[in-house]
Amino acid sequence: MTTGECSDLFVRHFPFWEQLSPQQRDFLCRSAHTAHYEKGASIHRGDQDCVGVILVKSGQVRTYLLSEEGRDVTLYRLFAGDVCMLSASCVLDTITFDVCIDAEEDTDVLIINAAAFHQLSDENIYVKCFGYQLITTRFSDVMWAMQQILFMGVDKRLAIFLWDEISKSGSDQIHMTHEQIARYMGSAREVVTRMLKYFAGEGIVELSRGGIRILDRKRLRTLTE
Repeated sequence: MTTGECSDLFVRHFPFWEQLSPQQRDFLCRSAHTAHYEKGASIHRGDQDCVGVILVKSGQVRTYLLSEEGRDVTLYRLFAGDVCMLSASCVLDTITFDVCIDAEEDTDVLIINAAAFHQLSDENIYVKCFGYQLITTRFSDVMWAMQQILFMGVDKRLAIFLWDEISKSGSDQIHMTHEQIARYMGSAREVVTRMLKYFAGEGIVELSRGGIRILDRKRLRTLTE
């Protein structure tokens, strides 16, 4: 990766860049590379690898917990411009659980070598603070996911999910299967299908083979409160 490409990405997405010495900037650029993952590909698999710090350049990734029985719970999703530290958990002493990360779409990422990032964290307080601030943010995302699963009814969780999707896309059309929605919500497909049919019966959504269309934004918003 050229220094120019590296500098452009770090200036835009890593606030500690301006606080690095020329030698540290060069070291960081030499420790970073780009990678492409096809839709459905595994980027990070628990404790089986230590990919590094990931910046999503384009596409979408899903971070989740996977049980020994093969069940998974989505913790959060990352989009273009988002950074993931949990993929470098092997060098973060404060992280004691393993996560899996998959590409939900064709995805391009920048990967910073985990050991290199750890070395810079020890040398530069701004890098260390960035890492811990990012971990805190992601931990809040994890706690929000757990709160929904443990304490919210399925109707409210589904309403929140649908509202978040149309808020991000700006469209009333959601192109997802019931299986995908269930996976993101940490629920069973049958439960999601039953609740979507209820929403459809109430005139809140319209179901089709291609996905879901929101018919009544006001009522959907009310269900999220």
